[in-house]
Amino acid sequence: MIQVSTEPLTRANFAPFGDVIEAKGPPSKLINQGLCGRYHDLAALDLRGGALGVSLFDAEPRALPYPLEMVERHPLGPQCFLPLHQHPFLVVVTDTPGAHLRAFVTDGAQGVNFHRGTWHGVLTPLAAPGLFAVVDRVEGEGNLQEHWFDAPYEVVAS
Repeated sequence: MIQVSTEPLTRANFAPFGDVIEAKGPPSKLINQGLCGRYHDLAALDLRGGALGVSLFDAEPRALPYPLEMVERHPLGPQCFLPLHQHPFLVVVTDTPGAHLRAFVTDGAQGVNFHRGTWHGVLTPLAAPGLFAVVDRVEGEGNLQEHWFDAPYEVVAS
């Protein structure tokens, strides 16, 4: 089994695959009479037709080492995972299935937005609860492609 080691999730190392959504540093602006910091426009929501929707996903927690059996992509729009908890989750991405896989672990306060067409692992919380708000294309067919590996990869903690 080929092993893939995790790395911390940062905006720089995730940039080729999507956006890291986090409230770090000063907010873009203050709103609501100066009582609310707005971190503005944190994800590129590139959509090919259809409509964006907000859903809730409740995923079973997994553990490392994690057997990665497949990746998926959404060719018609992005997919954004926003945790509704403060627990880290696993994010696996690749340019090409079976090529160089990268595995990231969030810090518990980060969300991710996969760019349209990015191959990625399924939603993989590392602790309960696994409740996430998900923003993605909700209309029409053809926005999910899966690639199953001949043999699973093993994602391990670095």
